[in-house]
This record gives sequence, C-alpha cells and structure tokens, in this order.
Amino acid sequence: MNDVILGLVGVGRIGLMHANNIMALKETLRRRGVNIRLKLTDVATDHARTVAAGLGAEFVPSVAELLASGVDGLVVATGTATHPELIRAGVDAGVPVFCEKPVAMNVSDALPVLDYISENNGVVQIGHQRRFDAGYLEAKRAYQAGELGWIHSLRAVTCDMTPPPVEFLATSGGLFRDCSVHDFDILRWLTGREIVEVYAKGSNNGDPAIGDVGDVDTALALVTFDDGTVGTVSASRYNGAGHDVRLEIQGSSGSVMVGLDEKTALSSAEPSVTFPGGKPHETFAGRFDQAYRSEIVAFVELVMGERANPCTPDDAVAASRVADAAQESLATGVPVKVALKVSS
Repeated sequence: MNDVILGLVGVGRIGLMHANNIMALKETLRRRGVNIRLKLTDVATDHARTVAAGLGAEFVPSVAELLASGVDGLVVATGTATHPELIRAGVDAGVPVFCEKPVAMNVSDALPVLDYISENNGVVQIGHQRRFDAGYLEAKRAYQAGELGWIHSLRAVTCDMTPPPVEFLATSGGLFRDCSVHDFDILRWLTGREIVEVYAKGSNNGDPAIGDVGDVDTALALVTFDDGTVGTVSASRYNGAGHDVRLEIQGSSGSVMVGLDEKTALSSAEPSVTFPGGKPHETFAGRFDQAYRSEIVAFVELVMGERANPCTPDDAVAASRVADAAQESLATGVPVKVALKVSS
C-alpha cells in the first residue's frame, strides 16, 4: 500500500469541494493500492479546524507548517492573487502542485511563475477540469479518429444559473477570464490548434452592481483559429433554466454536442418533444462532479509518477492569453490578436 499525503490550502467553496472529493476517493484509491491522507490549512483557522474534524483530515495552522510536516503533493484552492506565491512555495518544497486556474491574475503576472517553475524543475498541474469530463473526452476521441472530418464550426456555451457574489466578481478579472477561460482551454485542447484572434461584445441587463465593478453579465466572443476555422464562445451569469455548459462541434463528416443529455438546461419548442426530461444542474460543481474527482485522481497519479501532466501551467497561460484578448476586445470594441508569444 502506497501512502500519499496531500496538503490542501484553502477550504472556501472550491477548496471544500476538493477536500470532500479527496476523502470520498479514499476507498477507490485504496483498491488501487493507495492510502490517501489529507492535511489542510486556511487563514480562517476556526473554519478549517471544523472542516478537518468533519472529514477526518488533519488541521495544520499555516502553509509553512503544512509543507514542513511532510506532504507528497500540494493542492492550492485559494484566491487567484495568492496562486503565484503558493505555487512557488510548493516548488521550493520539492512536491508536485495542483493549483486551481488561473496561474495568476493575468498573463503578465503568470510569466515569471512559469519561469520559476521551469528553472526549478517544478511539477504543477492546473485545474481545468473539463479535460476529464466524459463528454469532452469522447468529442476529442471522435475528432482525432476522423469521425467528424474537418471542423467547420464550434460553439461553446457556459452559463451560470445565478451569478456569484458581486464581491467575487469585483476581483475575478472579468467574465472571460473567470468563466470562458475554461472554453478557451478546451477548444485548444480538443482541436490541437491555437486561437489567434478574438472579437468580443457584452451586455449588462441584470444586477447593475456587476457593471459597477467593471464586469458584464453576458458576453459573446467570436474566435478565429490559426487555420482559419471560426467558433463562438458565449457566457452568462443569468441562465435561469439551469447551469448550462455545452460544446457543439460541426464537421464535414459528422457533428457532436458535449453536454446534451437529460439534464441539459433547455427545452424543445417542437410539438411532442419531451427531451430533455431531467432536472438541470444548478451549479458547476454538480455539472462537473465526476470530472473534478477524476482530476484529483490524475493528480495523485502525477504525484506517484504514473502519468504525464494532464494540464501544464503553459497550457493554462495559453488559455489565459485568449481570455486577456477577449477582455481587451470587450473594452475596446475591436478585434484583438492573441499574443501567442509573450516574453517575461
């Protein structure tokens, strides 16, 4: 039995989800010969103690003490502004790091982190969980197998059922950086091509406070790939039908849609059509529950040296470059070229 000790920093909304998933995977990993243990910390110490006690994990007062206590991997689930320093801390400790996206608040801040990881031979996996979703995996398989022919159109959708708190949106970097970056990442990953230009528009018809903090509640980006293929990426904070994440891929030989199942957050206007009939997802955590679990399993395999890194920091920053271009286009009203090569 291999003991793997994970240290988790941050037990807010996403950190608590990761903590629950790690503990829920104990039996699954045990059957694979892995005894998983969890240590956690958070600046909100009372909350972290309570979480640790409830999960049967170990509370540690600080990040420094957590790393010094002996962990095999570090999971970072704190606010974006803290990601660079925590990634560096994990690299300095010589352990693989799993960090929620993005690497930093923007590409300029992320580039020195990429250099630091490279110069110190760090191993860092970034949390783009859609790479582990069964639908996206099948779509990629079908495309790579030639079943779709050549792609002529892509349409990606990510819509929240309700918006997060305005306080979060004020520091999120904007709808494209916070939300659509997942679509930009998955489009690059699935097609194997780079997005070279973005033209974005947005609107604010919901809570005026979202506009007051400099964001929009709905946006659409027209993206152009390096081979001339075009696609659209749309996002909204106000999709009352449910949490809606889909990707439509139309090719010369066939078409597939990721996210089209009984829980799809839409209804047909055609007579006598009752599909989909299930209750739609209400949150991203519910929509990608299995993907998040598979992502943690992949990190454990990375810690154990059993697999290659499924989402490198360079991958994540490439998606962030597209998000930055989209935010710039949204602000300026003109198409923006994506800076594929930016020196630090």
